[in-house]
Amino acid sequence: MSDDRRYSLDDLLAIMARLRDPERGCPWDLQQDFASIAPYTIEEAYEVADAIDRGDFDDLRDELGDLLLQVVFHAQMAKEAGLFDFADVADAISGKMRRRHPHVFGDVRYADVEAQKQAWEDIKTAERASKGALADASALAGISSGLPEWKRALKLQQRAAGTGFDWTDPQPVLAKLAEEVDEVRVEFADGADPARLEDEIGDVLFVMVNLARHAKVDFSRALRHANAKFERRFRQMEQLAAAEGSVFDERTLVEQEQLWQRAKAIERES
Repeated sequence: MSDDRRYSLDDLLAIMARLRDPERGCPWDLQQDFASIAPYTIEEAYEVADAIDRGDFDDLRDELGDLLLQVVFHAQMAKEAGLFDFADVADAISGKMRRRHPHVFGDVRYADVEAQKQAWEDIKTAERASKGALADASALAGISSGLPEWKRALKLQQRAAGTGFDWTDPQPVLAKLAEEVDEVRVEFADGADPARLEDEIGDVLFVMVNLARHAKVDFSRALRHANAKFERRFRQMEQLAAAEGSVFDERTLVEQEQLWQRAKAIERES
């Protein structure tokens, strides 16, 4: 079913309410709660990032709609529970943006972007205090434990850097990375205890996030590019093997490595 009507935000809110209607709604939508919908919310945010990364703006429009639906879904469930509604969500974020941009909506002036960023953190600290979060005075207070772990690592590092606890350039980070990789090697040499390996590999990953931060590289974007590159080359290897009348997983590891090198060469030449 389709028509030429241009739908509005009010229409979307009404659609969500209908989907959640106890008598006329969708059985799947009615079964959902905040916890069951949360993974979809995270997934949709990543799909927005993927569309941006690919430069597909038609897809971006659709993915932003999917992400908006997640907000509307949560707001509808909250309304049913008597907690808040979509208007409260819009009111809260509007107020927050005005508070955190006094240089735009007020008379405050900052010397540069760094001063503005520091003021932003100061305002956030004051907001946490106003909510009764005075018990935790740490510079790391308020960093959500629900973030993807790489993102939480980045925020922890950024907060620590705000106190001056930070390296001045990437070189010491590279040295630290080499040190942590050496510690992983030691664990393998000593018998590869699973708990110790988990700890040491975790250190490597934490330092990698720090290195990306110092290099001003988006860790998530860099990993997405690496994933895409691996997928392209692996599919190319499969195609090369098929073109020679064989199945990739029946090749020896040496032969597979040769196909990998050919796939890389083809990519460079294209």
